[in-house]
Amino acid sequence: MERLADIGMVGLAVMGSNLARNMESKGFTVAVYNREPEMTDAFMEREAGKNFLPAYDYETLISKIRSPRVVFMMIRAGSPVDQVIDALLPLLSDGDIIVDGGNSNYEDTMRRTAYVESKGKLFIGTGVSGGEEGALLGPSMMPGGSPDAWERVKPIFQAICAKTDDGSPCCDWVGENGAGHFVKMVHNGIEYGDMELICEAYQLMRTLLKLSDDEMAEIFKAWNQTELDSYLIQITGEILGFKDEDGEPLVEKILDTAGQKGTGKWTGISALNEGIPLTLISEAVFARCLSAMKEERVEAAALYNRTIPEFSGDKEALIEDIRKALYASKIISYTQGYSLMHSAAKTYGWNLNYGGIALMWRGGCIIRSVFLGKIRDAFEKDPGLENLLMDPYFKETIEKLIPSFRRVAAAAVSYGVPAPAFTSALSYFDGLTSERLPANLLQAQRDYFGAHTYERLDAPRGQFFHTNWTGHGGDVSATTYNA
Repeated sequence: MERLADIGMVGLAVMGSNLARNMESKGFTVAVYNREPEMTDAFMEREAGKNFLPAYDYETLISKIRSPRVVFMMIRAGSPVDQVIDALLPLLSDGDIIVDGGNSNYEDTMRRTAYVESKGKLFIGTGVSGGEEGALLGPSMMPGGSPDAWERVKPIFQAICAKTDDGSPCCDWVGENGAGHFVKMVHNGIEYGDMELICEAYQLMRTLLKLSDDEMAEIFKAWNQTELDSYLIQITGEILGFKDEDGEPLVEKILDTAGQKGTGKWTGISALNEGIPLTLISEAVFARCLSAMKEERVEAAALYNRTIPEFSGDKEALIEDIRKALYASKIISYTQGYSLMHSAAKTYGWNLNYGGIALMWRGGCIIRSVFLGKIRDAFEKDPGLENLLMDPYFKETIEKLIPSFRRVAAAAVSYGVPAPAFTSALSYFDGLTSERLPANLLQAQRDYFGAHTYERLDAPRGQFFHTNWTGHGGDVSATTYNA
């Protein structure tokens, strides 16, 4: 009897091939396909003797997978995903499952789930985080889509994913339709924020404190033994200590223009649509955009000829303040990200397990850190927690960090070192903890020029008023609504 695969893999580039190898290493037989036959040949040659079944067309691929079939796509997001889905659907039986493991937009995943289900099949859109190494050794996985598909793929997904120190899998069901890819999108947005905060800490130490790369490498290594213990802090220390062939730090030879693939931008757009102040992550995205304006920055730097004044304070004290400000900002970033997930869950009817999401991010993924255990603890104590800063641990922690936070923000502004993520995080905290904001004046302005109405402190919420501010305006008000 012909041997059948437990799962099929479409796409044998770095992520797809490593995920397939990961699955095989856990005892699963994998049917593999790539649109370029030579890549399939090369893969089979490298993995000769292992439990892989090659396929050179979709019909053969489907015929080699046991029923109910699972076909895992690891291909470029966008129209290629729709093209492969349309090619697979006529070949599949009712109850078969298509999985999209790429960085797809959650709205596309919602649409695809409905479409595939309308054809009698099931669909999963899963975030996969951890990069090349994670795909091979154990990624963080965030699946959502058709709930009926979960039990079939659960043994495979939880076998190949990363595990926490107690053995818990960094993968569990997230929710219906686009929930998995939404959570992955927020993960990527937080990743943007974490990276920008680390870069701003580096910029302050390099530009203001004039520290060498070797000195900063040791600082980041030391920070990785504190509350900042994380993958990104770890690799930052390694990067700063890495030397080029001439013995000089390689990082200083890299052009200072950052790329991006769009997930950070999607996170910001979703926050605007949901009305959530995702200020830190948005600034991190804009910082990448500003970095890309290299030629314009060079011209402006020559025109203004700014210089950073000599730092006259206590270097060691400021380094410790930067560490604390980095931790405080990290708390703010996750607070904003979780607020966005809360809002989207209400919008789309998702029942998200927020503590479980922190567990999924605890290992394997790019933002993995010890800190995520504190978030899990917070939601285990209070599953209905709306804002992380309301949790007792985070309240006590942020209050201890605020003095350092303010000193770092003040130093950045007064010395002229750009720190948009640090300063926006502090402004969010100050705004959130202000009982009164100047929006009363803003609303008066809106009513003055557009008759947009306002609420009064001495009237019940939901009762709106309009004033004829000039005496020659009308008494008719505009419709009241929030975009």
